[in-house]
Amino acid sequence: MQPVKYTLRISGLLIATLFVGCGPKFTEESKEGFNLVHNENGATLGYSPNSEVNILTVDRLAFKDLNKNGSLDMYEDWRLAVDDRAKDLASKMSVEQIAGLMLYSAHQSIPGGGNSFFGPVTYNGKPYTESGAEPSDLSDAQIKFLQEDNLRHVLITSVESPGIAAKWNNNAQVLVEGIGLGIPINTSSDPRHGSDSYAEFNAGAGGQISMWPSTLGLAASFDPSLMQEFGEIASKEYRALGIATALSPQIDLATEPRWSRFDGTMGEDPKLAADMARAYVEGFQASENGDWGSESVNAMVKHWPGGGPEEGGRDAHFGYGSYAVYPGNNLEDHLKPFTEGAFDLEGPTKMAAAVMPYYTISYNQDTKNGENVGNAYNKYLITDLLREKYGYDGVVCTDWGITSDAPNVYEFRGKPWGVENLSVAERHYKIIEAGCDQFGGNNEMGPVIEAYQLGVEEHGEEYMRNRFETSAVRLLKNIFRTGLFENPYLDVSETEQIVGNAEFMQAGYNAQLKSVVMLKNNQETLPMETKKKVYVPQRYVAPAVNWFGIATPERTEHPFNMDVVSKYFEVVEEPSDADFALVGIQNPNGGVGYDIKDKEKGENGYVPISLQYGPYTATQARESSLAAGSPLEDVTDRSYKNKTITAANIADMALVTDTKRKMGDKPVIVIVKVAKPLVFAEIEPASDAILIHMGVQDQALMDIISGKVEPSALLPFQMPKDMMTVETQFEDVPRDMDPYKDTNGNNYDFGFGLNWKGVIDDARVEQYK
Repeated sequence: MQPVKYTLRISGLLIATLFVGCGPKFTEESKEGFNLVHNENGATLGYSPNSEVNILTVDRLAFKDLNKNGSLDMYEDWRLAVDDRAKDLASKMSVEQIAGLMLYSAHQSIPGGGNSFFGPVTYNGKPYTESGAEPSDLSDAQIKFLQEDNLRHVLITSVESPGIAAKWNNNAQVLVEGIGLGIPINTSSDPRHGSDSYAEFNAGAGGQISMWPSTLGLAASFDPSLMQEFGEIASKEYRALGIATALSPQIDLATEPRWSRFDGTMGEDPKLAADMARAYVEGFQASENGDWGSESVNAMVKHWPGGGPEEGGRDAHFGYGSYAVYPGNNLEDHLKPFTEGAFDLEGPTKMAAAVMPYYTISYNQDTKNGENVGNAYNKYLITDLLREKYGYDGVVCTDWGITSDAPNVYEFRGKPWGVENLSVAERHYKIIEAGCDQFGGNNEMGPVIEAYQLGVEEHGEEYMRNRFETSAVRLLKNIFRTGLFENPYLDVSETEQIVGNAEFMQAGYNAQLKSVVMLKNNQETLPMETKKKVYVPQRYVAPAVNWFGIATPERTEHPFNMDVVSKYFEVVEEPSDADFALVGIQNPNGGVGYDIKDKEKGENGYVPISLQYGPYTATQARESSLAAGSPLEDVTDRSYKNKTITAANIADMALVTDTKRKMGDKPVIVIVKVAKPLVFAEIEPASDAILIHMGVQDQALMDIISGKVEPSALLPFQMPKDMMTVETQFEDVPRDMDPYKDTNGNNYDFGFGLNWKGVIDDARVEQYK
């Protein structure tokens, strides 16, 4: 590029111009903590007076001098194509800077708490509560990984408020704007639009963020336009929080009903999941004129090549669930939500900006090299299949923590499945060679530099420099396309007006209403007239320990917000006084498929995952597992045949049957919050009406029960007849179970649902079933 003429603008004051009689084509205004520069018919620039970045005037337009060299570089020129800018910047970056760009931080809360699962968080060497820090200040660890490790991709979790999130974003962007080449931070988030069941909704209500059903609930609408509306609204809220990348959607095909991450999917049908995936990504990524822009959010679709077919339903966050299996030889269906959905957009953004492989070893799916290693380590799956066969040239980012060591198969620690015996640096190098660009959950640059040196020893300096620049270009394009190089700053007052505003809350609530499935309505039990007397039995919740080892004590509680219920019906304490009963339960919690107590008894540690409440003995399970083997355990067969398990929440079954006994001939309405399929044989005969949901506010349920809104959703997955059909189905094949048939003769199959008139049979059913 030829040198360009410019005038220098310092502290917002015009010093000189080379165009006599022609003033600048931009104006500048001061905001709280940053300045905005408005170019005529061009980009709006945001920069901080505290970052030592100056404004260049070229052709009477304004540009940021991010590297402070006094001239306009290609990557600083917002008029140029993103590809050209990214290549120019990548060529200027040191190996250390690229290595930092390839990092994606561990989970960060704003503000950071005290000692958490992810380690202590300090501010000026002290815990947050003792430090005197503002909630929007950067923690010591954040300052370190931004300054010393050149990290530019940050994953945030909880935030104190939208305003605090905006202030934190501005503080972080000021810091990096003044460092090196001025590369802004690309902040990301896991899904954060879930519904607080106890929150009350009213027209005009605002909140911390709009509340929607889960993606599985949105899939139950069988309406891709609703999924796209969610993406369009959620992306506006994300950008107002400073988030430019969504670590979503999860588009794994939910062909294994016992999998613990079933509820994050879009169901088990390839066509429905592909249409929903396309709509979600389109909604998040499209900005001005449907193309990339300042309202765009990069979508990182997960998990390539599909994390759904986990053997026995065990999950690969743990070594005991490290294998995905394909007894039906059906990898093809699992690729469709990617290849026919997220990679096949109708708008100008064309395809999802990023892809995340899952932790799993996709067993015997590498037909070229025969490797059984975690997906991000597998060159066939990433380079040969994803990049070459399907032409994907976006960012590939590993799932979180896969390069760290794991002490055994059952603790929530590192996840280096298939490469346990490699060093941390060797794991980084193998991931790079496989074709990935980024390391999820890794804050430290050192191992990436070590991996670079390993590559130099094998291939030479030129090869590794080119390989690093290839990843850098991909990563930088996602920062350029979302406008962060022009303006990464947020107006706090605008953030507070956008996030969770009344219009967005209303849209989310409407979506909740469209996500509730009515499975049974015996003798037109529903709708129920308002002001009738209702008995709501309390639910017993057994003591539990979550993935992170955090224990919760046993408790007994109402399953609904009784203040909300009482606005629709008269609540009574005794069944004898009630006109009907309302029972709230959850699907069976049938375990994770591994029990250390079983191992301590001399067994292999592997146990069934049950989809029924009562005791289940796996007499129909496989004699031998399809996949097994880990240096972290001494067993080579993960079978659980003939072992018995009982759901931790067996009390939910008793709650339904006992309530029916107490109510006699009076109606019992059962509402089940489902995270996966369940065997309804245990509770359906004692239920007069059944509604299921995947995460909605209690008020939405009351609106349907009272007849204010008619149910319209359909099952995006099958409900199995019994556990025998669960054991004999193939983990990788959709819709291959015998569905449960209820006492009214209805099959709880994919695409089934009721409205007030009976079985729904509309265009959606015709299209997908």
